[in-house]
Amino acid sequence: MAQSIRRAIDLIRRSAERPLSLTEAADVLGVHKSTALRILRTLEAERFVRRTGAGTYVLGSGLIELSELALGAMDLRQLAAAPLRALQRETGHTVHLAQLTGNEIIYIDKVDSPAFDAVKLPSRVGRAVSIHASAVGKTILAYLPPEERERLLSHVVLERFTATTVADHDSLDAELARIRDRGWAADNGEHDAYVMCVAAPIRDSRGQVTAAASLTAIEVIASLDQLKSNLPLLLDTANRISSELGHTPPSTENPDGPRRGVRD
Repeated sequence: MAQSIRRAIDLIRRSAERPLSLTEAADVLGVHKSTALRILRTLEAERFVRRTGAGTYVLGSGLIELSELALGAMDLRQLAAAPLRALQRETGHTVHLAQLTGNEIIYIDKVDSPAFDAVKLPSRVGRAVSIHASAVGKTILAYLPPEERERLLSHVVLERFTATTVADHDSLDAELARIRDRGWAADNGEHDAYVMCVAAPIRDSRGQVTAAASLTAIEVIASLDQLKSNLPLLLDTANRISSELGHTPPSTENPDGPRRGVRD
């Protein structure tokens, strides 16, 4: 298996250098042409290679997109580091930063609260979040274009984790509309019954929401209502990070932003 992966990586590298014929691809992979064709079609389906009109294979856009996502994640984490740590110090709660990456929303930074020394949150950097049962997931999902939202949800089973999980499409659509209206999302123990969370959107230079910042606490430390009292600080932090990414709010936008929507 490891050798097959190495050969596939070598094939992608070779396709970046020059167009490869099926015969050349089979030689690189060390397999029969029919097997090489199956591998190439798999790579083509994932856009790692592209078949040209001449029948050769060249590097596809998929790898380039992954590179841009990785670079974007590193830039975002670096730019957000100071504001997130300031938010943690000011509120005392755990802070998360999550970003849309491909078909998943991934935690790319976490600033732990000392209050969680005895009880560790299940979240960790690099872990995918539940798209429909997390505040950061719902925040990013709410602001995606409808076709992109449907694409993401096509990969998701709306599993009910707790009594408060939004587990059907109609209810989820209504919840996402509320998030867009008020400018923030809440997780009332929807994945883990004892975990409360609020999240705010982060916009890039194009004004698109591809990330979210959140405040998280276990219920014995802070109720959801207590977390909501920190929404102005969270929203200010998200807006500051958006500004660092090059986002400029429209001049007609309410200067208080979504803070006017700090309501249930």
